[in-house]
Amino acid sequence: MVLDLPLILETRKNHALEHATLHLLARKYTTPMAGHSNPTGFFLLGDIQTDDVIACANEARTRLNAGESGLAVHEGCGTNLVVATLLPATFAWIPLREARSTFWRFWLIPFALILALFGYLLSRPLGPWLQKHITTEADLGNMQIVDVRLVRKGLHQVVTK
Repeated sequence: MVLDLPLILETRKNHALEHATLHLLARKYTTPMAGHSNPTGFFLLGDIQTDDVIACANEARTRLNAGESGLAVHEGCGTNLVVATLLPATFAWIPLREARSTFWRFWLIPFALILALFGYLLSRPLGPWLQKHITTEADLGNMQIVDVRLVRKGLHQVVTK
């Protein structure tokens, strides 16, 4: 399966570890934080201490491997944002694309808004489902955290293998 190809699977595992680490860091920090995953690890943005990143990343790895797969899903994930944007926009576009005149477009706008609302409501469970089954992999296997380093103020890199 495509999701199990080496670079993709490694990114999905790092994405899960990134989310779990952010969940654990949120217990201590109220500052805005974000992350970005890739096949070699992930970056964390935020005013956080390196020692806390190390501790939380290690705890996150342990807890994911112990079966706490819920930590791999995060409400602030870009997957949720993309789905919550594209689905309503697509649903609203459907009736408007067939309207041949401005007159009909005007009358179809309420219908398009209703479809957009439906798309938004549908995106609420769909985003987390996509995270759980497509964009993250909570089973980290023998993944190890190799290094955690401060790249510059407000940016940490977590390197995995």
